[in-house]
Amino acid sequence: MDTSEPQPHGREPGRTSGRERDGGTEKLNWIDRRREKIRAEVERNRRGEYTVPTWVLALALALIVGVWLGLIFFLG
Repeated sequence: MDTSEPQPHGREPGRTSGRERDGGTEKLNWIDRRREKIRAEVERNRRGEYTVPTWVLALALALIVGVWLGLIFFLG
C-alpha cells in the first residue's frame, strides 16, 4: 500500500481504535486462535498422538488407592 494514500477514517497505519481492540477484532482473534488450537489437537489425535488429561489420571489414581485402602480396612 502506498503511504500517500489516505487511511480509512483518518487513522494511522497499524493503529486500532479502542472499540476494535476491546470488542469485535479481539474477540475474532481469540475465536480464530481457539479454532486453530482445536483443529491442531484433532489432527494430533488422528495421528495417534493423543494424551490423557491430567485430571483423568489423577481420578484413576485416587480410585485405585481408595479401593486398595478399602480392601485393607474392610477385609484385613
